[in-house]
Order: sequence, then C-alpha cells, then structure tokens
Amino acid sequence: MKQKSIVGDLINFRGLVYSPMNENGVIFIFGKVIEDLNMYIEEIKPGFPDCAGRRFTGKGWEKVNIEFEYKSDNFREHKHNTKDCDIIVCWEHNWPECPIEVIELHEITKKLPNKPIQRPDTTTEGKYKLEEHLEKVSPEVRSFFAKFDKEVRAVSDGIWRKITARGATYYSPERVFIYLAFQQQALRLLLFTRGQRIGGLRQAHGARVAPSGEEHT
Repeated sequence: MKQKSIVGDLINFRGLVYSPMNENGVIFIFGKVIEDLNMYIEEIKPGFPDCAGRRFTGKGWEKVNIEFEYKSDNFREHKHNTKDCDIIVCWEHNWPECPIEVIELHEITKKLPNKPIQRPDTTTEGKYKLEEHLEKVSPEVRSFFAKFDKEVRAVSDGIWRKITARGATYYSPERVFIYLAFQQQALRLLLFTRGQRIGGLRQAHGARVAPSGEEHT
C-alpha cells in the first residue's frame, strides 16, 4: 500500500511550506534561523548530542551542545543526560519543568521576518531591472541580446532567467547553464557545457576557458 503524504500546518516560512512533523524538519528550520539567534554550527554528528555550536554572548562565542527534538519532552523519553547538553532545539516545547534551555522554533518563527516562497524568476527581476542594464550598452549589444535571449528561452519551456546585478543567469530545470554579463560593447558569457566543445564558436582574445564550460565574448 502506497504511503500517503501527511504534512503539518501551512507556515510558508523561508523555504518550508508546512510546519515540521519530525526532527529532520526541526533541523531544517534551525538552519534557517540560526543567524537570527546569533549562533553558528561547528558540527552536526550522529549520537548524542546532535550538534556542537557557538553563541555570541557579547564577550565572545560560547560553545553550546545542542540536541534536536520534535517535542522537548522527547529528550526525556530518549533518556538523554541533561548534564551533557546545553540547549534543546524543538518545534514544540511540552516539557515545562525542563532543567536546560529550550529553543521552541514554533514560537520563534512567528516573530522573525519571513521571505515567503515565490517564483525565483520574478523576485529577482523586481530587484534588478533589465532595462537599467540595456541603457548602459550600445544599440548593437541591445539588439544582439534580444535575439540571444529569445533563442535561449525558446530551447525549452523549462528554461528560465534571473536578472542579476551584473547581467542575467539562465537556468535549466536542473542547474545554471549560462552566466551573462553586460559590457558596453559586448556580452560576456560563461557557458557550462560539461566539458564539451561547442562548434562554430571562436574564443575571443583574453577569454578564459574553464574545465566545466566555455567562456566567450
């Protein structure tokens, strides 16, 4: 019998659509908020405690041993020794008399600024404008870019584009395959070809050919 997908409540928080329902989800959320907590991780390891990290105290970075649990009371159920752990990081705090510090992510995520999940090809385009790049290049470069952009995106419906601070990045469904930078009289392209040469292209003077791709101006 095929196992049905069961998810938690809708939270749409920093890349996670639904609330955690297990320890793995807790670890994911913790990674998203660790800078907000003025902490960093040195090691995540098997066995107890799960994590070694450091937290800024004002004087410096204090080492803390962290155990991840879905609910704080799971720490007691697993018979862990509180003397060997400084902090329990959990989604739900249900152990009021817990003798060590508890970071309850369910409450913390309500107070932190959030970046909801959005289409990546629209969020970046709102920050960097293609028109601003095109205003700084020659008419010939503008014309060539229009043709180039149309041809690249016509290869597949799965190809999409982000406008960046320097130019544009083109993505296939799996990975980045073109970095494009605008220059006044040229377009600089970094093409990822998995080491295969592309016929009909001439390497410009000063262009660098990387092992994983080809660069042309």
